[in-house]
Amino acid sequence: MITVHFVHGARSYLPELAAYQTHIEGLGHAVQLHTQAHTVPDDAQAVWWICGRVPSAQARRLSGAVQVHEYASASVAPLAWLKDRVKQWQQPVPDFRVFQSDWVRQRMGFDGTLPGAVPYALRDMGVPDSFLTAKAQQAPEFDLVYLGEMSRLQRFVPLLHTLAQAGLSLLLVGDVPPALQERLATLGHIQSTGRVPQDQVPAQLLRARAGLNLMPDVLPLSEQTSTKMLEYLALGLPVISNPYAWAKRTAQSHAGRVQLLGLQASAAQWQAAVKALPTRQTDRQHLHSLRWSQQLQGLPVWAALFGADR
Repeated sequence: MITVHFVHGARSYLPELAAYQTHIEGLGHAVQLHTQAHTVPDDAQAVWWICGRVPSAQARRLSGAVQVHEYASASVAPLAWLKDRVKQWQQPVPDFRVFQSDWVRQRMGFDGTLPGAVPYALRDMGVPDSFLTAKAQQAPEFDLVYLGEMSRLQRFVPLLHTLAQAGLSLLLVGDVPPALQERLATLGHIQSTGRVPQDQVPAQLLRARAGLNLMPDVLPLSEQTSTKMLEYLALGLPVISNPYAWAKRTAQSHAGRVQLLGLQASAAQWQAAVKALPTRQTDRQHLHSLRWSQQLQGLPVWAALFGADR
């Protein structure tokens, strides 16, 4: 049995870690999670870095292990291009790389196609199996629900005021930072749940008629998977999203389930959009490709870690 040591810093929401753990344990191996590299034992056989910067001294200390570098995102502004180039030039060379998409791989500048290049795999985001079977226990209480990174909503406060003008109710699932709480204090149409355990998220999302996806239309965010939208869809919720590159592609892939509405839309346009929403889907068998188990099955990284026992 091999223990895979994941080093992931202190980021608050990494649903892929639970999915990795389930998959690896299903293969007969073990997982340990670390927020600091120095806690990984010297004799580790496999180390999976959720990048970030990988400290060269720690990589050398663990040189006896198979080392995987994962890039779920390219760098964000300011100086995003420079940050990516620094990682490209200064990161220790791993045995394998994992990227969320080919766009992220190209953006990071790691060429995995040249002879002798580090092998890589593409691993998109997924949803737990339970999202595809969850059922609402009552009629919707809210028009819309928003899940995820709440600090990002700071730049969408004018839109939240438009929702109030439209008479639409909104449930926020997650911790609302104090600065945002102050800006929302006068908006009686918004309620928040605070932090919710992952296994309780489906029940909270199903309290609403539709999922709300808001993402700044800036790179790299506009090209990266919105996990919340996948989770909304897996639960059968229709989605309203602002238009940007990834959302437009997803709207085409899920015809009729994702409605795109510009950030300058009026209260009347929001009322009409919500009124036109399709009903919640109860049969979601066709969405099984969204499951984490589907995203992880067959990745070549397992052969790199475990050989034939994968």
